Amino acid sequence: MTKPWCAIAVLPVMLLAVGCARRPAMTEASAPAPSGAVVGPSAAADSTPRRVAAPLGAPVAAPARPAPREFVTIPELRTIHFDFDKYDIRPEDAKTLETNAAWLKANANHLVLIEGHCDERGTNEYNMALGERRAKAAMNYLVAQGVRANRVTIVSYGEERPLCREHDEACWSQNRRAEFRVKPQ
Repeated sequence: MTKPWCAIAVLPVMLLAVGCARRPAMTEASAPAPSGAVVGPSAAADSTPRRVAAPLGAPVAAPARPAPREFVTIPELRTIHFDFDKYDIRPEDAKTLETNAAWLKANANHLVLIEGHCDERGTNEYNMALGERRAKAAMNYLVAQGVRANRVTIVSYGEERPLCREHDEACWSQNRRAEFRVKPQ
């Protein structure tokens, strides 16, 4: 014998569960900043609002990216190195990045290019991605130190530009690096 009070008690719970539809996920979209500023978490250090709304259907032009050949190496900005298959900033390299950030903040009229490099091990595609992660890690560290993100450009060369061509760990460790170049604005 079924108890009618059980069916009555379960009915409101079932109606509540069926009647509550899931909300769709909301995303926020905006046009890229015209100044070449990075839009996203790393742009938080630059407090200048840069959102620009483009008319619907209008093509959005990508900001002009500086050509790497326009940048030069200077002795004030030192190279950092990475462990094998890593893009974490090592403690000794954090000190180098702090020195680099201090120079960049004192010379705000310069743009900086960070080049990510790898050793020869791994596929070309993997090394290009790893070089980019290394350059981004260095950029994020500089931005956290107060360098404006819209002054920084990154590029990955993967294994294409080795400093050393020997096939041993001592040589490979020289090739796993991020280099810094500058140009006046």
